[in-house]
Amino acid sequence: MADVLKFSIPGKPEYVQMVRLAIASIAGKANFDVDAVEDIKEAVAEASKIVFCHGNEGFSTSYEIVCEIEENSMTITASDACSEHNLVKSSKPCCKCPDEGNLAVEVMKSLMDNVEVGFDPDGNKIIKMVKNK
Repeated sequence: MADVLKFSIPGKPEYVQMVRLAIASIAGKANFDVDAVEDIKEAVAEASKIVFCHGNEGFSTSYEIVCEIEENSMTITASDACSEHNLVKSSKPCCKCPDEGNLAVEVMKSLMDNVEVGFDPDGNKIIKMVKNK
């Protein structure tokens, strides 16, 4: 049976580093090697930015990261957990990004063993990534 950890994060860029470090710590405790931990850490940062930022006028008010740890794999799901994107961006370079995050998705696919990008029934972005040992 998988161990499941859930995080609810304010949709502000200053929390991306905290999420990266938390998930990296979990991956380390789950006995992923150093290279895999670095891959997971970068993929989580990219997924976070896609769900709370890319393609929206404002930042999401919150998003969720769910981490499922199995014996031989880790599944990380990042999802937009709000109906509004009204946190003001001080700069808006990503308002012009494609909805799927474009290059970030390719980065995640190169780092993780499986990446699925889509939308939940409410139309919110959701990214599911798997890293195998």
